[in-house]
Amino acid sequence: MLPPRAYIFIGLNVVRALSIISLLLVFASSIFVLVNDVQAVNRSMSQPSSDMADCDYIEGSTVPNQPAGVFWAVVNRLLIIFQVVVLILAEVGWPSSFFAKYFPVLGPDFGLGALGIFQCLIGATILSHHVDDFTLVAAFFLFSLGCVNMFLGLFRERVKAKRALLSWREEGKSVLPLYGKGGDVRDLRPQFVRPAEEFVGGFFKGAKADEAEHGEKGLGFGRQGEKKAAQRGFFLNKPVGSLPRYAQQPRSAESSRAGSPEPPTFKSSKTAL
Repeated sequence: MLPPRAYIFIGLNVVRALSIISLLLVFASSIFVLVNDVQAVNRSMSQPSSDMADCDYIEGSTVPNQPAGVFWAVVNRLLIIFQVVVLILAEVGWPSSFFAKYFPVLGPDFGLGALGIFQCLIGATILSHHVDDFTLVAAFFLFSLGCVNMFLGLFRERVKAKRALLSWREEGKSVLPLYGKGGDVRDLRPQFVRPAEEFVGGFFKGAKADEAEHGEKGLGFGRQGEKKAAQRGFFLNKPVGSLPRYAQQPRSAESSRAGSPEPPTFKSSKTAL
């Protein structure tokens, strides 16, 4: 049986796959509607009729019968296609550095709420016009997935961290797991081995801050460091060297003792029979 976080990982990626499919369907339907509108406008211009003056839309198209209606209809479809392409790249997560810098709401540091809002706006824009069945189904599918992504956006950026395809590989590099109870993303490794933490770098930053504050470089633990510390009132006392009772005294210490009796020596003698 798989752990709970595995089901969460699979479910979130299923939602992502359905979202990409819905965006691809809207991309194809937008191109189809754009071509159909251009053909309808060409037919109406080749066969002028007085009845078109009372129509709100050009027959067989989504182009409004008003000044510059054709222009705005084409611009609308081109903007939808451009937005769909951007959202597909955001769902794939490439390039992440581009989104993190220029579109932060679609980058890895934000949740899925903004993505769901954009999908609902595109779906509502398409559904507000009279379109064919294929475009209608694609737009409704996109609007439904947008509502799901807005709900997942309530969990903020943790959703993207849990559905990342490389999260399992990154977790396998560490000895301790990256997930706590309930599937929450928590790095349980010590601070000095976390790549995101600056535990060790904080000491160097602190040293640089002291250097900038006092205008001096570190002198280390040598003679110069001791002199500088003595000027500030800090002194280092060397500990008195001592040996355990059962340890033998060095020869230099035994020879330096004055008046100490020499230890008796015993020589073995052999008696001849």
